[in-house]
Amino acid sequence: MLFLGILKMRPAVCPQQAVHHSIGDMTVTQTATPGGVTIVTQTRVCAGRDDEFSAWQKRISTVASERPGFIEQTVMPPNPPAQIDWVILQRFVSLEAATSWLNSKERLAMIEHALPRLVGQDDIHILKDNAVGVLPSPVSAVIAMKLKPDVEAQFRAWEQKIAIAQSKAKGFQGYRFEPPIPGVQDSWLAILRFDSDVNLQVWMNSPERLALLKEAEPFTEESHARIVRTGFDQWFKMAEGTPQPAAWKMNMLVLMMLYPVVFIFGVLVQTPFLTNKGMPFWLALFISQIFSVIVLDRLVPWSARRFDWWLSPRSPSVARINLIGAGVVTGLYAVCLLAFGAYSTWLAR
Repeated sequence: MLFLGILKMRPAVCPQQAVHHSIGDMTVTQTATPGGVTIVTQTRVCAGRDDEFSAWQKRISTVASERPGFIEQTVMPPNPPAQIDWVILQRFVSLEAATSWLNSKERLAMIEHALPRLVGQDDIHILKDNAVGVLPSPVSAVIAMKLKPDVEAQFRAWEQKIAIAQSKAKGFQGYRFEPPIPGVQDSWLAILRFDSDVNLQVWMNSPERLALLKEAEPFTEESHARIVRTGFDQWFKMAEGTPQPAAWKMNMLVLMMLYPVVFIFGVLVQTPFLTNKGMPFWLALFISQIFSVIVLDRLVPWSARRFDWWLSPRSPSVARINLIGAGVVTGLYAVCLLAFGAYSTWLAR
């Protein structure tokens, strides 16, 4: 059965030729729940077939976006070596809408077509949006555990022990615990958020955690973890041992650099030399985005070096530094808006 939790196993290595798999029938109980839900899919693609998978992912994303109850989708490509899986987040207005999509004939047919490109095992989980989420984040671990029958009480007591232990780990930023959804998802999920790969791996491999996992063996049928990262990490290279910046800080710096680049390119190049010369706006915009991404590859690391005191504070007054840094970046937003607004007013005269 191809569905939530652990999907049916594929070969550990990619076949030399396409192998046809049988999906079989899927039955899911559609139980409505208040608030939206997010489908978290983690899948691994055969070496050299990422471009094919990316094109397939765009097609299935288009189909998903037309389903009733669809809200939005986020696709996170692999970021080796820390994250080697593709991670897809799909938000729907309800559990009923999400399971309807997962059960749909359109999706199952497209999954069948994609199977020869995939390797290993997939994870597909549903998370309720009415709880505090941890994806995306600087680095997260999604841990799925399948229990033996009639051991929930022991497992919940054990979960409280490991929750207390991991909350004391260096770099720990948050934790979310999700019980199974009857008829939909039979695994218990734990999502851990840390500020860096280094700190996450230290906790994952710590003797304390390994001892706790040993305690869980009598009531655990199987368990595995996968890593999820944000997409801006390549622009924020920190010193060895320095925690990776919080996602909201990275987003603020990217926006601080992106806005002036897009505006200046639009004024100096896009408008006079592209759109005013007859080029369609959609094509001119695409060219401007190519230019922006190339320039940001230089500007964002440059700005990150100058804001490293804020991105990864070394002072005990972390809250104060966070507030000051956010204020400085917000002030630079205001400067850009005032300057570009004045220039646009002058140009319109």
